[in-house]
Amino acid sequence: MTRLSDIIEDFIKQLICENKEGDLQIQRNELASHFSCAPSQINYVLTTRFSTDKGYYVESKRGGGGYIVIRRVVYEENQSLVDILKEKIGNSITYEAGKNILNYLTDSSIIAEREGEIIKIAINDRTLNASCENRNKVRADILKSIIMVILI
Repeated sequence: MTRLSDIIEDFIKQLICENKEGDLQIQRNELASHFSCAPSQINYVLTTRFSTDKGYYVESKRGGGGYIVIRRVVYEENQSLVDILKEKIGNSITYEAGKNILNYLTDSSIIAEREGEIIKIAINDRTLNASCENRNKVRADILKSIIMVILI
């Protein structure tokens, strides 16, 4: 059974794809009304499914005529993408954050789905039998190295 969060996410992604400008402006209350849910449910979806890790920028304007702008981050050149990914990964990264970056790269067709799955296996906690404090550093190093080879 599909959860409401998944349905809302798919709906928003479809609206973004249909919009030729690459961004979407919506009102939180209208969206909540459309799905017969509380506006907090919309906030939850925006926070968890449309983060910068996943390739989105969300801007919220509050007030009576408040609205939300969701922009899909599109990279024109791989070099700038490499720089952004290096910064995002940093010196340490959790598996979940790394997985989000890989999902963005596959969803954007920057890397193949199979490549993404192989990299996820290489950076998962079972594969990295290092101590907890070193695991995220090792994961960041592996992820940056693999992505650099693929993108450069």
